[in-house]
Amino acid sequence: MKRTLVALVLAATAIAAHGETKYVIDQLIINLRSGQSEQHRIVRTLPSGTKLEILETTSDYTRVRTSDGTEGWVLNQYISNTPIAKHRLAEAETKLARVEEENDRLKKELADVSAKEMEVSKQHKEVSGEQKKLTEELDTLRRVAAKPFEIETENQQIKKQLLDLENEHELLRRENQMLNDSSDREWFLTGAMVVIGGIVLGLILPSLRPRKKSGWSSL
Repeated sequence: MKRTLVALVLAATAIAAHGETKYVIDQLIINLRSGQSEQHRIVRTLPSGTKLEILETTSDYTRVRTSDGTEGWVLNQYISNTPIAKHRLAEAETKLARVEEENDRLKKELADVSAKEMEVSKQHKEVSGEQKKLTEELDTLRRVAAKPFEIETENQQIKKQLLDLENEHELLRRENQMLNDSSDREWFLTGAMVVIGGIVLGLILPSLRPRKKSGWSSL
């Protein structure tokens, strides 16, 4: 009964360990054997850092498979859950190189973005200036467009003033004509009265002269 429980535990452990990945520990070359003892045949040797797929684990040995498909047993004490320092260093250096490359790319993108931002800012200033210029031109055009109405209003006012002046001029002309006619009549009447006065005087004056006595009356 006890052996059965131990077998079940080992089987459960083997199932749980199946599919994991482990590595041969640092600075070591180990033997991959065909069985779980040093008496079993050495299938091949495994240098430090060899990547192994875990197939089954017991108390002392683990059945593994290499990347080329070779299977065998290795002692548990010679495998690790993490790659060796050399490989981790190489991986870290690779990651660092990628990070630096990405950093350089981001710096270049940042420079490009900054250059584009400056260009956009410059264009924005130019557009703002152009917009201001167009706004001023639009205001000017609006003022010019409003001029015809103002000019028409001024023309109407000028026409009205001109008509009033013409009427006033005509009135003054008539008044002047009337004054001239009145003056002519006065002069005519004055002349007529002078002529009539002369005639009257011509008729009266002879009768006012003393008459000479004739010689016959003295005799």
